[in-house]
Amino acid sequence: QVQLGESGGGLVQAGGSLRLSCAASGRTFSRYAMGWFRQAPGKERDFVAAIGWTNTSTYYAHSVKGRFTISRDNAKNTVYLQMNSLVPEDTAVYYCAASPTLRPETVVVGLVEYKYWGQGTQVTISS
Repeated sequence: QVQLGESGGGLVQAGGSLRLSCAASGRTFSRYAMGWFRQAPGKERDFVAAIGWTNTSTYYAHSVKGRFTISRDNAKNTVYLQMNSLVPEDTAVYYCAASPTLRPETVVVGLVEYKYWGQGTQVTISS
C-alpha cells in the first residue's frame, strides 16, 4: 500500500516556475515507477511525465518536454516536478501516481497502469 500527497501548487504568472512535490508512504517507494498527470476543467486526465526507480529513466509528454523536469529522492520518498516557462495551458490539477514495476528502467505512461494516486494539487497560470 502506498499513499501519495502532492504539494507545491499555486498561482503564478506566465513564464514563471513552480516545483511540485509528491510525498509517498511505504518502505518500497524505490521499487515504484512514478508519474505526473494533469487534468484541466472539462478535459481528460493527461500524462505529463514519468520516472523509473532512479533519475536515469524519464519520459515526458511532448507538450512539456524541455520545460518540465521529473526527479525523485528515494531517501525522502519524494518525487518532484519542476515546471519552468509556464503557460496558461498548463493550468490544471496535477496528480502524482505510483506503479509497481519489476525493472528499474521501466517508465509507465498509461494512466490505467498506475495503481496509486494522490489527491492532486491545483496549478493556475495567469496570462
